[in-house]
Amino acid sequence: MPIEEKKQAVKTQHNFLLENREKMSLSGVIDVDIFNPDMVVVQTEMGMLTIKGVDLHISKLNLESSELCLEGEINSCIYSEKTGSTGGGLLSKIFK
Repeated sequence: MPIEEKKQAVKTQHNFLLENREKMSLSGVIDVDIFNPDMVVVQTEMGMLTIKGVDLHISKLNLESSELCLEGEINSCIYSEKTGSTGGGLLSKIFK
């Protein structure tokens, strides 16, 4: 099995659970890029996820098990560019 296929086989599943717009549980979390009380940007197996709200705080973060729990008033959740794409990100696209 080629190395790339092994890397893809190791990927975890991504799940998103939102309870009453107050509690969010995520799996398939790779990293947290930005965190403040109004916005959290999370890198997931399915792309970047931007969560906006009020008084947001992380109640649980375990990158080994790829889990994140977030609490606060959640107003929006937006996915963007899928991770693992061969595009390489915004700067690489600009400087091609």
